[in-house]
Parts: sequence; structure tokens; C-alpha cells
Amino acid sequence: MAEPPQDHESLHSALQEEKQEFCPPASRASRVALAVRALRHRNFQLFFAGQLISLIGTWMQTVAQSWLVYRMTGSAFLLGAVGFSSQIPVFIMAPVGGIVADRLNRQRVVISTQTASMILAGILAALTLSHRVQVWHIMVLAALLGVVNAFDIPARQAFLIDMVGREDLMNAIALNSSMFNGARVIGPAVAGILVASIGEGWCFFANAVSYLAVIAGLLLMRIEHPGRLATQGSPLENVLEGFAFARNTGPIRAILLLLGVVSFVGMPYTVLMPVFADQILHGGARGLGILMGATGIGALLGAVSLAARVGIRGLGRLIAMCAGGFGLSLILFSFSRVFWLSTLLLVPVGFFMMVQMASSNTLIQSMVPDRLRGRVMSVYSMMFMGMAPFGALSAGSVAHHLGAPWTVALGGLACAMSAILFWSHLPSIRAEARELILAQGMMAGSPAQGVNDTAAVVGELDREISGR
Repeated sequence: MAEPPQDHESLHSALQEEKQEFCPPASRASRVALAVRALRHRNFQLFFAGQLISLIGTWMQTVAQSWLVYRMTGSAFLLGAVGFSSQIPVFIMAPVGGIVADRLNRQRVVISTQTASMILAGILAALTLSHRVQVWHIMVLAALLGVVNAFDIPARQAFLIDMVGREDLMNAIALNSSMFNGARVIGPAVAGILVASIGEGWCFFANAVSYLAVIAGLLLMRIEHPGRLATQGSPLENVLEGFAFARNTGPIRAILLLLGVVSFVGMPYTVLMPVFADQILHGGARGLGILMGATGIGALLGAVSLAARVGIRGLGRLIAMCAGGFGLSLILFSFSRVFWLSTLLLVPVGFFMMVQMASSNTLIQSMVPDRLRGRVMSVYSMMFMGMAPFGALSAGSVAHHLGAPWTVALGGLACAMSAILFWSHLPSIRAEARELILAQGMMAGSPAQGVNDTAAVVGELDREISGR
């Protein structure tokens, strides 16, 4: 790695050179190449292809499982209970998963978690196809899958930098989100057709088979320079170090708190989607697939828009605006009683949700040191997925008394109010965020040394972060 420039002129020149490198003339070909630049890495190509196939199966299982529980019980509360069972292990076990991601080979960790997920999907398929499945089976398997995800999510997020390096990390995050939400469009639509025609069990079977693609891709990878792993101190000390960094770092703490609130009060709308599809919009299983697919379309559009971005200009404000837009879109959706209108309203719901989550991921990863990456991403997992089970359980309970529409509307209102609070807090955390990003060399590859003494460059970088 080249030695970083130490004075004003060399630092300013480095910044301008990086801008020219990452902002070529605006031709269509160059824009496309820029948007998919992480795919130039063979390892990421393998990951992208295998994960896309696997995620389609995952979304098929998600929709089919929700419909199966609803068909067996007709209970909004039990839908929330199954959601709680699947996600509470992430909240409890994610710190351990973060330690594993920072201390062990991340490639092997992800191979192990994907294999375990395949086995659990196969068991659920066998139980369902043999007509022996019961709700408690689903809850136990969902909980076990949650334990697997507690190790998979931090390792998979931290593994991105091992595949593409620091220079293409942001684009890899956006493309990973694009892949996730592209599968979110296809998977629910296919699941809706299969559930209505041949039943839920075949969706679970297809998901189990789909894991073979991502496992094969992982086995074919050649990771030459794995990330620096945490080896000093006890596991407990390592866990506490990650929590301390997240708690004591103002920008990361603010992003995570907003993410946690949105996950708790906003994301449970997905748990109640079978109620909307059946009782409110009268669309049945096919309608559920269409509604979930509409959310996926919006999320895919959001991910594609992020993939085309260069740098992190304005991401803080974007996070606040998208959290607010997510909340307002949920409120509008909750009051719709027309199927096609509800479908259209779910597109911005997915868009705003995706952009907020991916932007939060990008900013956090741009501020965290490599040695803490797995542990801080485990805290991200706790806020993103770990808070959702509490929200799912409470949403199921509230929906039992107030109904699904009012539950979703109140959650949307809370998201909008939290976004306003985050927006008002942005000026107080901007300077610290800038220093952290420069320290990690993530601002278009710009070095950190000497920046604090260079007012002109600091001002330019501040405009990059704030979007002013």
C-alpha cells in the first residue's frame, strides 16, 4: 500500500485523482461499469451468482412459511410468535457470531452456516410434505435458523471486504442488497404460485436445494488476503470491545438506534402481510406473493440506485429521509382497501426500507476498523434483525386488539418521528463521522494523516459527507 501524502497539496491532489478515477465521463457504458465494479472480482462473482439462487429459495420459504402458519391457525398473534422465534436468537447470539467472524476464517464460517440452513430447510420440507408438520415444529425450526443467522449475518457482512477489498466495499454492499431484493421480487411471486397450486412443502424443498449453489460458489473461492482477525484477549473482552466501540462512537450509535427503532416498530408489517392479503385485500396466497413481490421491486430499485452512487455524499441525510419516507408509506398502505393501490404503495415501502438499511450498512462499515468489523456488524445485526422479533411479537399482540391496519399505521408514525429526531441530531455527529471515515481511508481512498491540519480539504470532505 502506498504511503499516504502528508501535506495539504499532496492530500488535495490525492483526493482529486481519486475523484477523477471514480467519476469518469458520464457515458452509459461507464455508468454501468461503475455500478457493477465489485463484480470484477472473481470471488464476488461466485458469491453473487450462488447467493442469488439461494436467496430466491429463501424468500420462497419465507412467504410459504407465513402462509402455512396462517392457514393452520388463522392467528395474527401466532404469525408474530413465529417471527419472534426466528429472530430472537439473532438478538441473543449475534455478539458471539461477531466474535466468530473476527477470530475464525470467515469463508469457512459462511460455508458452515449455509450448510446448516440447508439442513433445516430440508427438515421443514420433509415434515410438510409428509403432512406431519405442526406449528411447534415450525417455531422450533425457525428458532434454530435464527441461531444460524446470528453467526451467518456478521460473518457474511464482514466477508465482503475479504472478497472485494476496501476500494470496492461500498459497491459490493449495494450489489449484495440488489441481489437480496432481486430475489425478493422473484421468490414471493414463485412461492405464491406454488403454494396455491401444489402446497408449501415444495417451496421448502426448493429452498433446501438452492443452498447447493451458494455452497458451491463459496468452496470455489480463493481468498488470498483474509481480513485481520482478533486474537488478543478473551472472547468476552472481544465482545465488550465491540459493544464499547458502537456505544461510544456517536455517528454509529445514532445510526444503530434509528435502525433499531425502525426494525422494532416498522418492519413487523411483513409479519402481518398474510392478514392484509386475506382478510383486508382478499387476495389469498397469490395476493400475498404479489404484495411481497411489490415490496421487493421497490427495494431492488433502491439497491440499484445505491449501486450507481460513488462515495458517501449525503448518506446521513438520506438515511433520515428514507426512514421518514418508509414510515409515511406504511401509514398510507395501512389505510388502503384496494388491492392494486396497496400493491403500488408497497413499492416505496420497499424502496425507502432498502435505501435506509444499505446506507446505514455502508456508513457503519466506512467508520469501523477492520479488526472490529465482525463485532460491530453483529451489533448491526442485533438492531436490524434482533429488534424485529420483539416488534413481531408486539405487533401480533396489538393487531389482535386493534387490527392489522392500525398496528401498521402506528408503527409508520413512530418511524417518521424517529427520522425527524435523527435529522435534528445530524449536525452534532457530522465532524466525528468525517474523522472516522478519513481514519479508515474510506473516503474515496483518501488517507487520514494530516487531514486535521488542512482546513480546505476537511471542508471539501465535510461537504462530501453532508451532501451540502
